[in-house]
Amino acid sequence: MRVKNIIEKFVCRVGDFLRRVLLLLVLAGLAACETGPPVQEMSDARQAIAVARQAGAELLAPDDMRAAQSYLDSAQRKLSERSYAQARSDAIQAKNRAIDALENAESVDLDDPQP
Repeated sequence: MRVKNIIEKFVCRVGDFLRRVLLLLVLAGLAACETGPPVQEMSDARQAIAVARQAGAELLAPDDMRAAQSYLDSAQRKLSERSYAQARSDAIQAKNRAIDALENAESVDLDDPQP
């Protein structure tokens, strides 16, 4: 009976240890995924800014375009500093502001003179 209790305690401790190791491996894997460079986000931001420029947003929605470019510049700086989470956030903001600029540029009625 005593040997059985010793074995059960041993198995329980080994199980706890393995669960902790597995948890650490999963967390490390998740952290590694999140800390990679935001390649796709940077590309999306650049493409959105290019499309907005082609639509004339620099003239029709200059504030949004300046903001988009500023966020993209910041994202590039953060990327070079390996601050990937902030670079990702700034790249997403750049894309969103470029989309805003595009929408604002497209909503301007050039045939309707403003007073």
